[in-house]
Amino acid sequence: MTAQPPSAEQQYRCQTPLNLYDAPTLSSLATQAARDRYLRIRYLPGGPVSSNSAVEVCLCEDDYPGWLAIGDLAALTPAATPYTPRVLTRPDIVAQIPGAIAFAQAALTRPNVYLWGGTVGPNFDCSGLVQTAFATVGVWLPRDAYQQEAFTQPIAIADLAPGDLVFFGPPHKATHVGLYLGDSRYIHSSGKDQGHNGIAIDPLGTEGGAISQAYYAQLRGAGRIMTSYQPQAIAAPG
Repeated sequence: MTAQPPSAEQQYRCQTPLNLYDAPTLSSLATQAARDRYLRIRYLPGGPVSSNSAVEVCLCEDDYPGWLAIGDLAALTPAATPYTPRVLTRPDIVAQIPGAIAFAQAALTRPNVYLWGGTVGPNFDCSGLVQTAFATVGVWLPRDAYQQEAFTQPIAIADLAPGDLVFFGPPHKATHVGLYLGDSRYIHSSGKDQGHNGIAIDPLGTEGGAISQAYYAQLRGAGRIMTSYQPQAIAAPG
């Protein structure tokens, strides 16, 4: 992108995978944007929110904010048409669950490590793996584990079915998420301090090793995906 964005309403598409950071210092990765994702540049009266090194943006599919390096503006191109979210029902979601699970299982077979903020692979964080697995089959979820927990329909652990999400963390907030595979197993990307430093499959119970037991002790509950995320700043079609 060579010209100054004309307005806050303009959307852009990423021509290459891009990193988004949590501050204009660009010191900590917040999330990543895969090729062809849509984003908006955040504006206040008078112009874009920016620093000498970064500009604040928001990804259109999940409303996720972040800071983009000024140099990466060249990797954006104006979108010919704005992002249009899909309106999906629960049966639509069910039809896509095998594809989402297949993506996560394929990601497991590639060399990977845990990456905070990772969504484009081969390195993911926990919610990044879940979000990307469903995004590849046309189902958008919010970005972070606690947002995914709030977005899904709570279900009993006894009612878990393949494609449901399991959430872990302290009482006040979900800090980890996994994708349930069936047979009391889930796939997740976990970190170094408590985890596998990458993608693995663990049992959901007390019979596993130290890592699965540590997560099971923090089990908060489970959620079922009922629809695809509808961005707050974009009206749904129809």
